[in-house]
Amino acid sequence: MTPETTPGSCAPASARRRAGLHTLCALALLVAVGLLARRHWPVLESGALRLAVADHGWLLVGASAAAGTWVASALAQQGAVPHRLPAGRLVAAQFAAGAANQVLPAGLGAGAVNLRFLMRCGLPAGRSAAAIAVKGTAGALARGALMAVLALSCPGAPRLPHVPGAAAAVGAALAVGAAVALTRTRCRALLAAVLADIRSVHARPARAAALWGGSLGFALLHAAVLVAVTRAVGLPLPPGLVTLLYLAASAAAALLPTPGGLGSLDAALALALTTAGAPATAAASAVLGYRLLTVWLPLVPGLVVLGVLVRRGAL
Repeated sequence: MTPETTPGSCAPASARRRAGLHTLCALALLVAVGLLARRHWPVLESGALRLAVADHGWLLVGASAAAGTWVASALAQQGAVPHRLPAGRLVAAQFAAGAANQVLPAGLGAGAVNLRFLMRCGLPAGRSAAAIAVKGTAGALARGALMAVLALSCPGAPRLPHVPGAAAAVGAALAVGAAVALTRTRCRALLAAVLADIRSVHARPARAAALWGGSLGFALLHAAVLVAVTRAVGLPLPPGLVTLLYLAASAAAALLPTPGGLGSLDAALALALTTAGAPATAAASAVLGYRLLTVWLPLVPGLVVLGVLVRRGAL
């Protein structure tokens, strides 16, 4: 067997092909979003002007909630690791991960930063990857549970359409088949490590509380940013409904691998708000304000912190 055909050389080539495909998809989506923004530029311009004269007090509340998301993310990551991590560097790493996430699609930037941080803290690569997977799984489950509760309790919330029994059975069969196929791949070792870490974390109540509390707090604080911005621009939507709309929009945007959800999350949020009855200009203002507080203002400081952590050997 020649070096060109060894199994080890196939994996990097496959990874490069997948990365290239993700990049092409992200670029195509960004181009489409750019064309859409050009078409609706008057609405975006009016939304930006409305945001400029928004209530500064509510914007300050939103900025405080945005800062809290990094603490919640650090808490969830600590909960996913049985050993104690340095608290200050952990929060700084989450802040830097948010900036790195604006560069690479599908959360790869944040994942890479957290992986390097955990390895620098002494965890093996496999255990570090498992800890990140545990945190991601807890975050997805927390968001799903929160969406279900809000969908049932919020007045005016969109209801799920009725699904026939046959369609539900087919969907369940496909899900089971996908799970079986996944366990037969090389992901089986990682899944086993994730399950082992989940059992280890839940054997310690404090770690489990940190994992689930941080995961739930991260989602709620991001939603609180959007709620505060809607209040700042005078958009009269109930906070519970805005939270549900944010969770649904972020779940839909996760299907489109753009850096930091750029374009996909913006479009999903704007569509969700207008579907709930918000005027187009007010929806544009809310989306712009949310992005300003969670992405654009922290971006440069986050990149600076990332550089400092790398220089000091923390990453």
